[in-house]
Amino acid sequence: MRAPVLVTLCVCVWVLSDAAARQFTEEEMAAIRQRIKSMFYHAYNSYLDNAFPYDELRPLTCDGQDTWGSFSLTLIDALDTLLVLGNRTEFQRVASLLQDTVDFDIDVNASVFETNIRVVGGLLSAHLLAGRGGLDLEPGWPCSGPLLKMAEDAARKLLPAFQTASGMPYGTVNLRHGVLPSETPVTCTAGVGTFILEFSTLSRLTGDRVYEEAARRALRALWGTRSDIGLVGNHIDVLSKKWVAQDAGIGAGVDSYFEYLVKGAILLQDEELLDMFLEYDRALQNYTRFDDWYLWVQMHKGTVSMPVFQSLEAFWPGLQSLLGNLDGAVRTFQNYYSVWRQFGGLPEFYSIPQGSTVDKREGYPLRPELIESAMYLFRATGDHTYLQLGLDALESIEKISRTPCGYASVKDLRDHQLDNRMESFFLAETVKYLYLLFDPAHFLHGGGAEGDGSWEEGGEGGRCVLGAGGFVFNTEAHPLDPAALACCGRHAHDRRQLRDVLLGLAEPTGQSRPGKAEAPPPGQSESIALKAGERKTPPLSCPVQPFSARLAVLGQVFTDGT
Repeated sequence: MRAPVLVTLCVCVWVLSDAAARQFTEEEMAAIRQRIKSMFYHAYNSYLDNAFPYDELRPLTCDGQDTWGSFSLTLIDALDTLLVLGNRTEFQRVASLLQDTVDFDIDVNASVFETNIRVVGGLLSAHLLAGRGGLDLEPGWPCSGPLLKMAEDAARKLLPAFQTASGMPYGTVNLRHGVLPSETPVTCTAGVGTFILEFSTLSRLTGDRVYEEAARRALRALWGTRSDIGLVGNHIDVLSKKWVAQDAGIGAGVDSYFEYLVKGAILLQDEELLDMFLEYDRALQNYTRFDDWYLWVQMHKGTVSMPVFQSLEAFWPGLQSLLGNLDGAVRTFQNYYSVWRQFGGLPEFYSIPQGSTVDKREGYPLRPELIESAMYLFRATGDHTYLQLGLDALESIEKISRTPCGYASVKDLRDHQLDNRMESFFLAETVKYLYLLFDPAHFLHGGGAEGDGSWEEGGEGGRCVLGAGGFVFNTEAHPLDPAALACCGRHAHDRRQLRDVLLGLAEPTGQSRPGKAEAPPPGQSESIALKAGERKTPPLSCPVQPFSARLAVLGQVFTDGT
């Protein structure tokens, strides 16, 4: 049973008529895309001119600072955005520059979570887009390549954090020396459960299972710590597996854990991950949802602990749309959009009972989550209301945050005081999702006519069809191509089959090699995409699978018959 609510909620009624009345023409959308490009290049060029090679731009003082590790983070994070906007020349230049200048063997304490989603995710995405971006490709791409090697170098530096008895990683690791003796074992839930996309992609592209195995072990360990009512808290001790912060919700510290269960299920066609999320979702709907807001509750009792909306929760309507829950997604989005319209941005914390910001949480660091949800909901519904949100966001950011040296985070939405920081996710996520919202025919949406560059060949001998649709975005908006994972996994399986055949021919008749056959690559022979009871051994070829069909109508993820 849901615990009784001890607060009175302010239910914001959002009138759709004004926003829904406007229909955007193709010409208007094209003009808005040009404005978004101008926004990107003002920020990007300001970073190059004033902050490179530091991690981030300080837009009020026109200089730079290292924040998450000292490896030109904004440039890595923005690399695939360059290609999304169509700038192949700069994409090629920066890809080459990063290969020459970035070194992960440095004595720096880095966030395991942030390095994974921004650096590993950014490099993987750029690698998978390298063919479309006009880079010189190694034979066998996307199963090899210099950007893939960089991504693996970065991920390998994170692996020592996973060497715990529980399998759950520390939150911080020294890139040269590993986990320091003084490192705290307490980390947030998202810091444990936000690796399956990047690490599985690495494993399936390179054939090295260690990354996916580490991510899965952490997920399963975290799954085993949920409370009797099916919830997880906010911070956990990875050594003792005891919850340190027992607030349960969908916002800061937890958000991308739930996101990766859903997107991991889609990317990997993995029923285990989807089942985990659906069980969590039942508990979240029962204990945390009130009038289409999601509150924070005590993880063991379900009693309300914080009746607040956090800006990071705004990803949730987009996630709901991927699962086909459009009615719930639309209602929750309406609540969140009402907050945006009240302030011209989403404050970090918003008190639902009081209808106001929370003390010391009044800022807006140019986060993308509401724009991200608008993109998904526009794709699902075609409702131009979501384009209006995009235009509102564009104009708010231009009016409030633009400086001579980029765009500054908003320190306080009540008086629009600015902060001297432009996070890398502004170029990686906020601008990218804005652009994609207004470009429904973009290749990342599966757009483009046949012969128009909407897909490309890859793999050994060009036997794989890549980039045909169904891209899955990591939590930093770096798109990953499911076809590439299947392509490289199939090549590895084919090579093992061929080796076994050749070894069998070399053996005397009637003799067989002792021992068991090697297991297939993760998710290949036991694919949930196979019909029930089907156990065919595929030919030595790269299959063409309709990934986009599995992502499309009302969140239909898995094929019929599974």
